[in-house]
Parts: sequence; C-alpha cells; structure tokens
Amino acid sequence: MKKTVNVIGAGLAGCEAAWQIASAGVNVKLYEMKPKKYSPAHHSENFCELVCSNSLRSNQITNAVGLLKEELDIFGSLIMESAHRAQVPAGAALAVDRNIFSQYITDKIKSHPNIEVISEEVLSINEDEITVVATGPLTSDDFSKYLSEFLGEEDLHFFDAAAPIVEASSIDMSKAFLASRYGKGEACYINCPMNESEYNAFYEALIGAEEAELHDFDKDSQKDLKVFEGCMPVEVMAKRGKETLLYGPLKPVGLPCPDTGNDAYAVVQLRQENLDKTTYNLVGFQTHLTFPEQRRVFSMIPGLENAVFLRYGVMHRNTFINSPKILGNSYEMRNKPNIFFAGQMTGVEGYLESCASGLVAGIAAARLALGKEPLIFPDVTATGSLANYVSRGSASDFQPMNINFGIVPPLEKRVKGGKAARNTALSERALEAARAFKAALEAEISEN
Repeated sequence: MKKTVNVIGAGLAGCEAAWQIASAGVNVKLYEMKPKKYSPAHHSENFCELVCSNSLRSNQITNAVGLLKEELDIFGSLIMESAHRAQVPAGAALAVDRNIFSQYITDKIKSHPNIEVISEEVLSINEDEITVVATGPLTSDDFSKYLSEFLGEEDLHFFDAAAPIVEASSIDMSKAFLASRYGKGEACYINCPMNESEYNAFYEALIGAEEAELHDFDKDSQKDLKVFEGCMPVEVMAKRGKETLLYGPLKPVGLPCPDTGNDAYAVVQLRQENLDKTTYNLVGFQTHLTFPEQRRVFSMIPGLENAVFLRYGVMHRNTFINSPKILGNSYEMRNKPNIFFAGQMTGVEGYLESCASGLVAGIAAARLALGKEPLIFPDVTATGSLANYVSRGSASDFQPMNINFGIVPPLEKRVKGGKAARNTALSERALEAARAFKAALEAEISEN
C-alpha cells in the first residue's frame, strides 16, 4: 500500500509541498482550516491567499530573488506556474493578480488525483506519520500552543504589516504620472510626486498619527514589539529620521516628472493589483495606523486627495520557530526526521522563499515515503542557501531572512565588473548546479 504524506496548511509552502509530493506519485492529505476558520488576515476560501503585497519582487538575475524564481521554474514549481499566468505589469518585477493567482493554484490542487483536501483545523501531529507542517506565520492559537509544547521551545514572533489598496479611478492623474523607475519595463507604476513642503507636511502628519490597538494578540507582547525589517510599517520607518523615507519607499531617483524632466523631492509609487488595472496598492506603505488616520494622512499625498480605499493597511502577528536548533537542511526535524516544517514559520521570509522551502520539504518528504535516500540541494543555489540559513543559522539570535546573495557561498575566484558582474556570476553558477541537480532527480526516476 502506498504511503500517504500529511501536509498541514494550504498556503504557498503547503501547496508547493503538496504538489511536489503528489507529482512524485505519493498520496497527500492536505489539511486546511479555511473556510471553517480564518486567521485575522485571511478572507478568501482559496488557497495561497496573498495577504500583503501582490509583488513577487525582482525578475532580474542580478537580484537574489530573481535567481530564486529561475530555480523554482527549473524544479517545476506550481507557485511559479501560477504566477506566470496571473502576471500583471510591474516593470522589472513580477506582480500578480492575486485572485487569479490563488484560484489557479486552488483548482490545480483540488483536481490532482493524488491530493485529498481536508477542510479542518489540525490541533496535533501524528508523530508516526510523514508530515509537512506549513501553517504559516498566522498559525492558529491552539496549534501554536501545541507546537510550543511539541518543539520544547517558547513561541517566537514578530509583527508584520500590509499596505492599503485604492481604487484606480479615484486617483487624480493630473497630479500623478505613469512610469517605472529608470524606465525599466513598461510604464506601469502610478507615481505621486511631492515637493519639499508637501513632504514635510505629510511627514509630520505621519509620525504624529494614531496607531491601531493590537486587539487580536497578547497585550504583553506590545511591550517588546519586534517588526521584520523587510516589511516595516511606514510610520515606524519615518520615526527613524526625517529623510529615511526618501531613501526607502518615497525615493524619487529615476522617476523624473514629465512636466519638468527633473526628479521630485519625494515620490509615492502605486503598483497595479489586478489585470484590469482597477486597483493599486501603495508600495512600501505597510502600516499599523487606525483606518481613519490612514485615510487622513495618506490623502495628503498629491493625487490621492479623493482616493477610495478598498482595503486599509493592517498589522498581524507572524510566528516562527527557532529553526537552527530544530531543523536539518531539508527542513526536517533533527530528532523526528519524518516531520518537516515549511514556509515562513521556519524563518524564511517572503512569498517565494516560502515556496522554495515547501518545494524542498515536499521533495524530501516524498523521497522518504518512497524509501529513497535524502538528497541535499546544492548550497550554491538560492534554494539550497535558504535551507542552509534556516538549519545552520544562529540559534541564540535567529531572525527571519529574505533570500540574498550574502547567504550564498562566495565565488571561488574574484570577478571583475563590480556587484552586478559578481551577482551574475553567482546566478550562473547556481543555475548550472540547479539544472544538474534536477537532471539527477529525473535520471533517478527513469531508472526506477
């Protein structure tokens, strides 16, 4: 009788893991608590709901996340397959229509003959079965408590934030203009320029605005609030200094105003949310302000004076485990190698990083179910370097990490041409290793 692998959670990591396991010919029981129960940030019944940005970030091979995309394509990622089909214009980045994206994945998962979807909340793990835990950064309170006891570790957490979305027709295009930074790709961002006095007024309003109360979470946790650097609320960033935003989400460089040909003092960018171009999100404007304050302060941005907010920014808890102490380099537990973890709860931060962890854990779980020896992803790949970071990082001060070239092993020889040339060489080395690893997997399958 063919073994079955349990996958808990139908987010990016869980769906990718389930897909990889099922594609290897192993039966999957995919547990998802929606639609019976929702986390504070989820609303759709579909799988892989994108609750923060709709951007999967850079497509450039000189960027580590661009490399990660290429590797995921090589390994037959379902998440990347869906992203290509749901793509919306975003310059040099890959952004998606989030509804098309999640619907495509949901349909593919539910129609796979090797996957059984079970709509219920899991409260414990059967330690005798092969299981991939991918309940995400918003793991339910009951299962979080169970995991704390199961892992023998205190629960770690930080707070994450999502940006507002506005109706495109409510943006005053007489004050805004379409462009992509440095003219890369299609002119698909709506840019709202500010002069110095407009920026100063906006800045003062922003740092003085009222923040929302964290009703859904333990009040004591607010005393030592930890916010992930890569998704920092705009008001928190602003309080680090008056010019901080000018080097971050309001950076004006590479976006000359059409009427002057010069860069503005500051620029707020809005990125297309859907294929119909009816909704846009404020890039980098993750926030924890109250809804009335968001409307008041963000309506001070030129072009958004009468903006219709379809979704306000929200803040929510993200839970992650102390992975270096618990996990091996295929995301398996060191002391219970039939139990795997995947997704942001492992300490990989970002949509595609979560997908990559699910892909690795899924392939490893499938191999275990089929009685095959484990295979370790090459550490020179972005996929493998993430697994290394999670399993070999500092257990005493472990923090979530996006993919970056800093965690990839350095080149054997120095490359001339600066950072871009070095990153290109790192990517070429990684893709060569990824293709060889994929070929080895396929050869093994053909032999059997």
